[in-house]
Amino acid sequence: MRRTLPLVSAAVILAALTGCSSDAPDATSTTPATDASAVDVCSAESGSASEAVDVSGDFGATPQVSFDGGIGADTTERTTVIEGSGDEVEPGSTVEVAYTLYNGENSALLASAGFDGAPTEVFSADAGMYLAGLAKTIGCASVGSRVVSVIPPADAFGDTGNESLGITAEQSLVVVMDIQSLVPTKAWGTEEAAPEGLPQVTLAEDGAPTVAIPSTDPPAELQVAVLKKGDGEAVPEGATVTVQYQGVQWDTGEVFDQSWGQTPTSFSLGAVVPGFSSAIAGQTVGSQVLAVIPPALGYGEAAADSTNALAGKTLVFVIDILAVN
Repeated sequence: MRRTLPLVSAAVILAALTGCSSDAPDATSTTPATDASAVDVCSAESGSASEAVDVSGDFGATPQVSFDGGIGADTTERTTVIEGSGDEVEPGSTVEVAYTLYNGENSALLASAGFDGAPTEVFSADAGMYLAGLAKTIGCASVGSRVVSVIPPADAFGDTGNESLGITAEQSLVVVMDIQSLVPTKAWGTEEAAPEGLPQVTLAEDGAPTVAIPSTDPPAELQVAVLKKGDGEAVPEGATVTVQYQGVQWDTGEVFDQSWGQTPTSFSLGAVVPGFSSAIAGQTVGSQVLAVIPPALGYGEAAADSTNALAGKTLVFVIDILAVN
């Protein structure tokens, strides 16, 4: 997100909307206030609140938005302003969007991203990863649509509000969102020959990897191999990316963390171990990368002050780079 945010930083906005601290590999995250398993992300309907938000302008261009302060609803309401003709956003799908976010009580603009050719954001129709109301804003809408939603506290920050955004427990959110494209669920690049001596990767039909570790000592230095070369943009240093990944321990061959079986995950390269960040930065979107990360670029050596279960371990990651946020 690189557009000017009038009140709060992009990092604060992203952390707030995800409803958790981080989805980076092996990160410990907090549970969103809403029980994701009980959320029907396709349940939002048009109502008097969402219909009271006046929105004009072309799809992809910064919208003109007006509504009376004090707007709210009992449950998330969504009205389609521009009907798209693209694929439907199924539950769990990940999409690139442009959006504006407002405080429903005082009409204050909190954030705007992705309009007029600016970099888009990536969100998922998944209440386990994002605020329930945001997932309902996306779920079962069509690509190419502009939607407006009014999200009550129960589908946002609950009875605590969000101090960093200046949202109290009684205030709703208003979102205007252009749903621009679906994010693929696996790397689509051209296959490259796998180097000898590194772990071998086989892929299931859905793209999920299985990693075979060679019966040799692990390399002492970071090893990075491109298994598929994507045709998208290069990943900048420190970027926020959307990926599918699997992490395997070299010594046991066991998977210790992965996004497969859930939804693609987004995180800042500043929130992961150095070897993971180095393996992605500079690679192109659509690529699949194999990274063998020694302890020095992972979780360090095991010691009294380094008690992570992965300390001292050589880690193997298979990473599908799906989007740059």
